Amino acid sequence: MKRLIVDVRPGDYTVMRLAADAKVPAGLFDLTDCLVSVTRTPEELSIICPTSQVVEDAPHEKGWRLLTVRGPLEFTLTGIMAALAGELAAAGVTLFAVSTFDTDHLLVKHTDLGRAVLALRAAGHETVVPQEPNTPLGGLK
Repeated sequence: MKRLIVDVRPGDYTVMRLAADAKVPAGLFDLTDCLVSVTRTPEELSIICPTSQVVEDAPHEKGWRLLTVRGPLEFTLTGIMAALAGELAAAGVTLFAVSTFDTDHLLVKHTDLGRAVLALRAAGHETVVPQEPNTPLGGLK
């Protein structure tokens, strides 16, 4: 596996579930400085968005941090998500993953962020961590 650059994105994210026939909450597609992922299946409307945008009465899981593999990644590359997931699993880090046309995104629980960064670094990847107050990274940069 080649060495990847993984950017830790600022802010907290939430994964929420709405009814399959629900409308996408107003304003979500107006956000341009963060990840918003909307997936509709016959069973649900699943949304990943900044915690500030959560629909409180919808089932949701707060407390995720976003790690983005710096891309764009070629479609011919194989095993990137599998390798990253394996490295994080070996460190006991829970993972929620989503891919876009250009790259892969990993969400890890806020409390696991430090372990995730250390695991990725131990596997030879570069991690770029923003300087934020109240980030549980134990002085990592």
